[in-house]
Amino acid sequence: MRLFSKFGVLLLALCLSLPALAMSLEEAKQQLDTAKQSGLVGETPSGYLAVVKADGNAREIVEAINEARRQEYSRIASKHNIPVAEVEAVAGKKAVEKTPAGQFVRIGDKWVRK
Repeated sequence: MRLFSKFGVLLLALCLSLPALAMSLEEAKQQLDTAKQSGLVGETPSGYLAVVKADGNAREIVEAINEARRQEYSRIASKHNIPVAEVEAVAGKKAVEKTPAGQFVRIGDKWVRK
């Protein structure tokens, strides 16, 4: 019984520390350009980033940046009294258009190097 108690405490400590292990937004911002240039991360028409190639910390970068984008899109939608989906679509279109040559964008169901 004592072993289960220690295991429970260890599991609880691990669960509570997981948010601290997540990449911060600042770290993600600092690594985003390199991840895009390396072909790990790309822009989508949905207004969010997606993982092109799941190497390194591409997934963590995408999660941190997309969470910040979700919050910002929601703020903009509330401010202008429009649906969040409309903000996402406009942001996605702009992001795809502004993506530099050599980086990936999602067109339909395929990744395309611009």
